[in-house]
Amino acid sequence: MKPGKEAITCPFDFSEALEFDPSLAALMARESLTRIRLPYGEADAWLVTGFEGVRQVTTDQRFSRAGIIGSDYPRLTPEPIVSPESINVMDPPHSSRLRHLASQAFTPRHVEEMRHTIAGLADTLLDEMAAQDQPADLVRYLSNPFPQQTIFDLLSIPRSDWPRMQEYVHQLLATGPDSRHTAAAAKAELRAYFLDLVEQRRRSPGKDLISALAAAKEGDDTFSDEELAVMALTLTLSGQDTATCQISNIAYLLLTRPELMEHLRQRPETLTDVLNELLRYIPFRKGVGIPRVAREDVEMDGVRIRAGDFVHVSYLTANRDPERYPEPHTIDPDRAGAPHMTFGWGGHRCIAVPLAMAELEVAIGLLLERFPGLRLAIPPQEVRWDTETIRRFPIELPVTW
Repeated sequence: MKPGKEAITCPFDFSEALEFDPSLAALMARESLTRIRLPYGEADAWLVTGFEGVRQVTTDQRFSRAGIIGSDYPRLTPEPIVSPESINVMDPPHSSRLRHLASQAFTPRHVEEMRHTIAGLADTLLDEMAAQDQPADLVRYLSNPFPQQTIFDLLSIPRSDWPRMQEYVHQLLATGPDSRHTAAAAKAELRAYFLDLVEQRRRSPGKDLISALAAAKEGDDTFSDEELAVMALTLTLSGQDTATCQISNIAYLLLTRPELMEHLRQRPETLTDVLNELLRYIPFRKGVGIPRVAREDVEMDGVRIRAGDFVHVSYLTANRDPERYPEPHTIDPDRAGAPHMTFGWGGHRCIAVPLAMAELEVAIGLLLERFPGLRLAIPPQEVRWDTETIRRFPIELPVTW
């Protein structure tokens, strides 16, 4: 076994359009696992970059998400984003139980019912954009409001509360060194808000997602109020975070690569496949997410990971693994459907993938259908990009049609 290595400092602060982070590319090129040092946390971590290695870590119960609770684990944000009670930091069988209950709210029938609501929201937003003077900002009129309104509407959060919810989410995802206190306060406010909302829905259920989750049961097993509040918080974060970024990122790629736009116009039936290829390709965040901790010594790639060591995986590098995807840095709209890791893998793959895909299919499908002459109104190099959070996305996309 190779001895422990000196850690490489990895700020993972690269924000240049949708170019792949060169520091991640360099880590991919190394022969085995690498010790990395992140901006926050008291310890170093191992980084796993290859598809098969990431698959092993995310499915091997010797690596525990729950084991990080109570530790100052290595991360990119001053305040840990995830709540200790979240399903994202549970291990089987506890996580399996909650995932099974939650999946009852995301059956094909429920998602199809949601799709009607989603399409109505998207149409209204695109009506508003169409009524504006040109150029209009696609981020302002579609990418930002659409996922937020979708998850808020599905959770039946009163419209009067939407602005403050949006602010809490932004505060929680910030990476600046001075944002820790604000982020912690935002997370506490969100948890308290959803706990109160859960109690209301228990007393008076409706047709919203919280009521559906509250009604989910397996025998006598149901969500507790606290579990359901944290689940709602998790859906709010992931629902806005992922879809907001990806609608903007996908639109940017289509606007700057006319051949992709033309492919979808000529073959609209390939929309889902093309979206999955774009999701594989897009570096949707900076660096890494939530680590795991080794429960026991594990040997990987000629390295001994010691019990208690933190282990990070990179879904971004796994999605660009040349052993998994031929010419991985190329967007191939006809690529055979090898599953990607953008929504995670194994026991912590995003529960709401059916909802996320429905949002992307509706948003991009309607955008192309309703604006056949859609084009970017400024040179691509003038597009401004987010630099304040762990996400990668354009701040604005001025378009004409």
